[in-house]
Amino acid sequence: MAINTNDLKNLFYLRMEIDKVISGAVAKAVATLYGIEVEPSSIVPQATRKEFKGNLTVMVFPWVKAARKAPEAVGAEIGQWLVDNEAAVAGFNTVKGFLNLVITPTYWNSVLKKIEETPNYGTVAPTDKSPLVMVEYSSPNTNKPLHLGHLRNILLGSSLAKILEACGNNVVKTNIVNDRGIHICKSMLAWKKWFDGRTPETSGVKGDHLVGDCYVAFSSALKEEVGKLKAQGMTDEEAEAASELMKEARQMLRQWEAKDPEVRALWEMMNNWVYDGFDKTYERMGASFDKIYYESQTYLDGKEKVLDGLEKGLLYKREDGSVWADLTNEGLDHKLLLRSDGTSVYMTQDIGTAKQRFDDYPIDRMIYVVGNEQNYHFQVLSILLDRLGFKWGKDLVHFSYGMVELPEGKMKSREGTVVDADDLMAEMVDSAKKVSLELGKLDGLTQEEIDNIAEIVGMGALKYFLLKVDPRKNMVFNPKESIDFNGNTGPFIQYTYARIRSVLRGAEANKLEKCDYSAVIPNEKEIALIQRLGDFPSVVAEAGKNFSPALIANYAYELVKQYNQFYHDCSILKEEDAAVRSLRLAISDATAKTVETAMALLGIKVPERM
Repeated sequence: MAINTNDLKNLFYLRMEIDKVISGAVAKAVATLYGIEVEPSSIVPQATRKEFKGNLTVMVFPWVKAARKAPEAVGAEIGQWLVDNEAAVAGFNTVKGFLNLVITPTYWNSVLKKIEETPNYGTVAPTDKSPLVMVEYSSPNTNKPLHLGHLRNILLGSSLAKILEACGNNVVKTNIVNDRGIHICKSMLAWKKWFDGRTPETSGVKGDHLVGDCYVAFSSALKEEVGKLKAQGMTDEEAEAASELMKEARQMLRQWEAKDPEVRALWEMMNNWVYDGFDKTYERMGASFDKIYYESQTYLDGKEKVLDGLEKGLLYKREDGSVWADLTNEGLDHKLLLRSDGTSVYMTQDIGTAKQRFDDYPIDRMIYVVGNEQNYHFQVLSILLDRLGFKWGKDLVHFSYGMVELPEGKMKSREGTVVDADDLMAEMVDSAKKVSLELGKLDGLTQEEIDNIAEIVGMGALKYFLLKVDPRKNMVFNPKESIDFNGNTGPFIQYTYARIRSVLRGAEANKLEKCDYSAVIPNEKEIALIQRLGDFPSVVAEAGKNFSPALIANYAYELVKQYNQFYHDCSILKEEDAAVRSLRLAISDATAKTVETAMALLGIKVPERM
């Protein structure tokens, strides 16, 4: 199971203490009025729509038939019973089968108190008995540096892992590095031919960037060679097959699989350059893994399972010696698993990696964070794992996300037109510093503080922009929009957090006394903000259920937007009534803590000052 359902249920009903009260009271009303026994947990109050008066809405349709009355009459009877018997309900109105309840204003104070008293509000800590979920993300090739497309993958995977853990699951974060194959050999061959022994140390170029330059050089030379062959009348396919460069690359792959010492030494050297570069990028991104698998160490397990499947008649061999899976009974086509020369393909490697993972961990659910261009691949992988005897094959999850593009269009690795992750992160931090200084948000700070805040804001802007969009949708990344301090952006949320922390520091500096606010009648904006805070646990639960960090991102935005309106309309530090002031400071503190937790689930830090 991907979600710890028992904890998830508890988490949902922690949404607001008042939700549990209303659910229980409605269940009693239905039993008293109509003799119907209802499980309170099946009654889920929803926030009342803005066009109607009320705070919470309950549907009465489930009891209409047994009551033998119109929906409006059932709603009116239940509503009146609640007003007469439940202190939390001050009034009601009915709209068809929807019962809108007005909650007694002072009751919201108990909700706020509950939020204040709940450690790690909004999350559930996993236990030894919680399900174990493995999340795979990043999955880079060692022939190029990480780019903008990888960023969306890594940020989604990292955030998803945090959210699933916050929903009460044990989580293992893994990465599969595609460190072998024809694409790796292309970079290796280019380095031998045209890079004159250059190294990261001698060239001053980060290791993964240097290897990426080799890949682009190979692709450029291949394009030129293929162009000449096509001019002689060959098709694209014929020209690539006849290419001397491709023949050399394929020969190098065969030598690698035969463990040729010279080829293996070159491969190890260049891969180590890349790993060193990746580590630096991951560190700045705030990404980490519990276990890293390498295709070079898993593909042989995959080949073994494929050959075993062939022997058992589950797969078949063609005349050229290649091994295939017939998937026509599943409505698909035939899938290549081993080439005629015995070399493996991605599918073979994924079979071997899956086997190793389930040997290593007692996984309850395996989640692959991979773009939607690989939907077919994971559909096939699930079928093949099941066919080859792995009982968990049918249960794997492909978290399929949309592609990220730039305003000017798609990126192409082999043409060197991708947006490099390192360059983009540096650009975002520089932009954050520039914009913050122009707006005067860093006045009075030391250079160290300015640099630290710029890093937090720049990376926050990048992460938030990539995570706020429904992951299943394609998106366009616009760096200028992401760094805006207004609107649905990371900096806007971070600035609001810093503003709240400033208010709380002001209260502490002025030694403003804290007192009981339970008898204060909160105003409309205070109630709305407390109700929004109460929604946080259910948002976390929903984000885990639907694999959507975007739900948390947009919740954080709506929360700070609502707080800013409250801040504008309600005096806090200058409020003379100590009880009212204490209520508003409690709202501010709960908002800051909730924002910090929400942003942490996205992998985003929040600055204490801005």
